[in-house]
Amino acid sequence: MQAAGKKFNLKLEFDHKLMGGCAIDKFGVPLPEETLKAAQASAGVLLGAVGGPKWDKVAPSIRPEKGLLAIRKGLGLYCNLRPMVVSKYCAHLSPLKAERAEGADLLIVRELTGGIYFGEHKEAAMVNGVETASDIELYTRPEIERIARKAFEAAKLRRGKVTSVDKANVLGSSRMWRKIVTEMQQKEYPEITLNHLYVDNCAMQLVQNPKQFDVILTNNILVIFCPMRLLPLLVLLVFYHLPA
Repeated sequence: MQAAGKKFNLKLEFDHKLMGGCAIDKFGVPLPEETLKAAQASAGVLLGAVGGPKWDKVAPSIRPEKGLLAIRKGLGLYCNLRPMVVSKYCAHLSPLKAERAEGADLLIVRELTGGIYFGEHKEAAMVNGVETASDIELYTRPEIERIARKAFEAAKLRRGKVTSVDKANVLGSSRMWRKIVTEMQQKEYPEITLNHLYVDNCAMQLVQNPKQFDVILTNNILVIFCPMRLLPLLVLLVFYHLPA
């Protein structure tokens, strides 16, 4: 970061705060108030890894991931951008066949502060004599509209196509998501091509032909069910094997 600052004539000042497992060890919570306030007062935040096996057994209310969700909420970080470009020089390093990976250029736009991660959670307890747990998937129209707008605006700067990923055949929240995204495309972005895919089909399509995608729009949890965890790996392979 200092090297980048020097190149672009930027003077950078750094403040280091604890979060995640190290914060649990020192303060008993994954996101201390002083850490959140420092982040809110900063021009940018560089976040490292938050957890590890050491903290797998802590109480659910103070797991390291709770700090991650809390800082997203505290900073209003509702939009996660995951670009992926595979050059011909690095395609052979992909877990996909080189001819499938080469030339792939897509952007995943993931909603980050709504959905099941931020809905009501009930830990396992006995209900009518049966151990039961639940997690509620919850979205509002404004939450969907603002993330969809990011995807459409991104597509305007790229190849003009948005693929919205949902589970509308099963989930009511996904049916509302699909309806709102469709309304927005028709009223505000008629120049953008929109298609919808169920998440399981999207997973298959990403492996079969990633080059068909331009911008992928998804909610907070469905991104996990696609093989999109492959995509950051592809990005890293591209980055680390570029000429110096």
